[in-house]
Amino acid sequence: MATAKEKAARSQALSTAEQNDLPASQFAFPKERKEPLTDARHVRNAIARFDQVEGVSNTERDRAWKRIQAAAKRYGVTIEATSWRELVDDGKGTGGKGRAGKTKKR
Repeated sequence: MATAKEKAARSQALSTAEQNDLPASQFAFPKERKEPLTDARHVRNAIARFDQVEGVSNTERDRAWKRIQAAAKRYGVTIEATSWRELVDDGKGTGGKGRAGKTKKR
């Protein structure tokens, strides 16, 4: 039987139908409809998975990064990285140091 915490975590996840109903503007990568930015949890996830999005140009990454920064500010998520390039693993073990911090208490 699922605990209350597990049920709450599942209820925060977007179903495929809910994700399909979102406007493109709610995604970090709207053309690809990748990385929804609907709440603090999804913003942190978008940051953590930023380097996993394939088939996008650096220009698209620049735009996605701006959307993520705006959503982070809206939902009170602290981002340690100043550029998306800090999130991309270059094979030298330097990627990923810009993980999202905790949500600020308001």
